[in-house]
Amino acid sequence: MPDREKMPYRDCVGVAVFNAQGQVFVGRRKPQGDSEASAAHGSPWQMPQGGMDKGEAPIDTALRELFEETSITSVEVLAEAPDWIFYDVPDDVLGIALKGKYRGQRQRWFAVRFTGRDSEINVLAPGGGKHPAEFDSWRWAELETLPELIVPFKKKAYQDIVAAFRDVPARVRAES
Repeated sequence: MPDREKMPYRDCVGVAVFNAQGQVFVGRRKPQGDSEASAAHGSPWQMPQGGMDKGEAPIDTALRELFEETSITSVEVLAEAPDWIFYDVPDDVLGIALKGKYRGQRQRWFAVRFTGRDSEINVLAPGGGKHPAEFDSWRWAELETLPELIVPFKKKAYQDIVAAFRDVPARVRAES
């Protein structure tokens, strides 16, 4: 097994997309061979996330990844989590998940308000089919339920996300 302590974290972003009712978008990951979602046991729901390209600003990555995974472009940025949020992959997929290069991810998270219609969301052929589908289904969920919907090894990270954006649902509902 690789030495976890010598492996870096992958820089990544995540996006919490809030609708007018203060609910957040979650997508169900498609099974993908040896991916972290497929290799680990548990529920495959998550919010959009993805790796940063060299020299890319975190907010630019967030908006790019959001489009590439969901087709969503109609958003207003509301907040950024104050700190990096980390998670480690489980031991049984260390050296396999995340192309075998990373121990986990170090993520910058953003909260955005979805200003479009649900019909804009297309997880099966994102970007008009220009990007491979990462989700096979999606739904709106209450923010505080997210830690129970995702793979167990990301639970602490999602608890940190919930804490960072705890005030956003009420703010979105009040402004809608």
